[in-house]
Amino acid sequence: MTRHPADTGRPLLIRVSGRDRPRVINDLLALLSQAGAAIEDMEQLVVRERLTLDVLARIDGADSGLVRDILYWGHTNELTVAFEQVEAISRRSMLPRHAITVLGEHLSPAALAAVSGAVADTGGTIDRIVRLATEPVTAYDFAVIAGDVDAMRSSLVRVARDQRIDIAVQAGGLERRAKRLVVMDVDSTLIRNEVIDLLAEEAGCSDQVVAITERAMRGELDFEGSLRERVRLLRGLDEAAIDRVRGRISLTPGARTFVRTLRRLGYAVAVVSGGFTVFTGWLQDQLGLDHAYANTLEIVDGQLTGEVLGGVVDRARKAELLAEIAASEGIPLSQTVAVGDGANDLDMLAAAGMGIAFNAKPAVREQAAVTVSVPYLDAILFMLGLRGTDVDKGGMA
Repeated sequence: MTRHPADTGRPLLIRVSGRDRPRVINDLLALLSQAGAAIEDMEQLVVRERLTLDVLARIDGADSGLVRDILYWGHTNELTVAFEQVEAISRRSMLPRHAITVLGEHLSPAALAAVSGAVADTGGTIDRIVRLATEPVTAYDFAVIAGDVDAMRSSLVRVARDQRIDIAVQAGGLERRAKRLVVMDVDSTLIRNEVIDLLAEEAGCSDQVVAITERAMRGELDFEGSLRERVRLLRGLDEAAIDRVRGRISLTPGARTFVRTLRRLGYAVAVVSGGFTVFTGWLQDQLGLDHAYANTLEIVDGQLTGEVLGGVVDRARKAELLAEIAASEGIPLSQTVAVGDGANDLDMLAAAGMGIAFNAKPAVREQAAVTVSVPYLDAILFMLGLRGTDVDKGGMA
């Protein structure tokens, strides 16, 4: 389709598509330069070596010769060229954007259609879609001009549940990319294990520990009470059992990649755990973490006494530690990310600039602003707006 510019007050949108090749942009801009055109905007996308290039140009006076020259250039290079005169000023260029990140192990057309439908049904429009990653998950970023933001969030929560995918809605702009501190839970988050269960197996008291855990889940014991009661069952356990448990700890898939990428990008990375310092300190050394906090087991003459020294890192203390770590790093809470899976993490998730429930219990998923339900810790990177090309894949995952 060719439209010759007649209204000199309106810029000309030139759209070029076809197989990508060297010098496409160079040649087109050279033609526009010869005609004395001014470039107002330009954007290019390449998908499987197929190019779509949009150039918005303002040309003084009707210049059918320029249109003819561009058409001839396109023909000789087997490119399709279309022209359209557009509005002098975009009515939505200054409107605020929201970023909707969608990820899953398998993102079907139906799932993505449900996301776009939730935006449209609440009065919004999609401005841009960018694929962030194809491994270990598929992830897309939608730049959206929202209508009713609260209604859109509620609708997307239903879409995520029905389609079994993860969706995060965040304000667009620099604030989204200004996160500088990530604080994680350890058990069932950074690692796949629960260290108290591993210690109980070493001490031969697994059944008793499970029974206490179940009482805590029923609300019969608070976290501190249940922790101290379980630790008392470990009395007399030889200190060598700690090394054996370390050997059995399994990092969550993507954990090393996650931490390594964050550190390369300048993030501070910390863990706060309801577990024990003998493990968090070890993990800090293994992964190069900046901070690590947990409970301290009392060890006397090479044996566990069955006591925890000092205060317990519980739900409230985790949130306090998040604030303390942020303050020590000179980072406002709005620029922090907290990651956890249990009720013990809820205060921390709520206090952070972004709280992410990672493979979390249903009650935690319902209260968290962002969920990640795939079994890869590095998938969280895409919720931060990073692309697969930003991920540091060196070494072990």
